[in-house]
Amino acid sequence: QVQLVESGGGLVQPGGSLRLSCAGSGIIFSFNVMGWYRQAPGKERELVADITRGGSSNYADSVKGRFTISRDNAENTVYLQMNSLNPEDTAVYYCYANDYLATNYWGKGTLVTVPS
Repeated sequence: QVQLVESGGGLVQPGGSLRLSCAGSGIIFSFNVMGWYRQAPGKERELVADITRGGSSNYADSVKGRFTISRDNAENTVYLQMNSLNPEDTAVYYCYANDYLATNYWGKGTLVTVPS
């Protein structure tokens, strides 16, 4: 079955950078959109950024200019480069993908902690 596995989370100081990766496996149909959501303590899950197979990206206002999403279609992998991190970015980050049959897939999440 299709699985998404995130990596790269951890503890980073304010102003620092972190790069998240999400690798898909067991894929039968190509991914259409891939992206990242996050859920902070006590908050609802929100879209951080997503990217189409053709490379068109979309960002939440809160991360524009700081985060960059990219993907490697051949490796079924999506990345999130996070710069200028602040405590508001502390959350569990979840990888997301959908395929051309409109099936949605979610990773189990990776924790990013930015202390105040």
